[in-house]
Amino acid sequence: MIRKVVLFGSESTGKTTLAQQLADHYHTVWVPEYSRIYQEEKKRDLTLEDVIPIALGQLKLEQKTLEKANRLLICDTDLLETKVYSQAYNGTCPPWLLEQIPHHLADLYLLTDIDLPWEPDGIRDRPDNRAEMHTFFHNELVNWNVPFEIISGNYKERLAKAIKTIDTFLFAQVF
Repeated sequence: MIRKVVLFGSESTGKTTLAQQLADHYHTVWVPEYSRIYQEEKKRDLTLEDVIPIALGQLKLEQKTLEKANRLLICDTDLLETKVYSQAYNGTCPPWLLEQIPHHLADLYLLTDIDLPWEPDGIRDRPDNRAEMHTFFHNELVNWNVPFEIISGNYKERLAKAIKTIDTFLFAQVF
């Protein structure tokens, strides 16, 4: 049985770095953030019309990567995160996405805190809204009543806490 862990949170909170580190630690694979790939290809700001293609692309990447997973699939994002961003940027979310979310929830979410410095990268665009976005992400996890842990600290501390959390919440129950 493959367990799914999602790195969840606002931009520039170390999700990708942590996803790579966790995949290395657990000798498994990680799923990148499709919206980043999509936006780099489109070379424009995203709109509500892009939400479903992004969600479908994320699901396709996840399914393709799942075939290579070793007991654990680490995801840099998921449909729930797509929902948060859609609501934050568009004020709404396509009904199709809302219908899909319950079928694709993770076994565990790691909510990355905003205590790392914000780093521009050409796509990130909300350095002044970090606290507000973090609250949106936190509330979404609470509303869905899914297991999650807040991951904070420097990169080394985050990795240690994430490993401890995964081992405690997932592997202690299953293996």
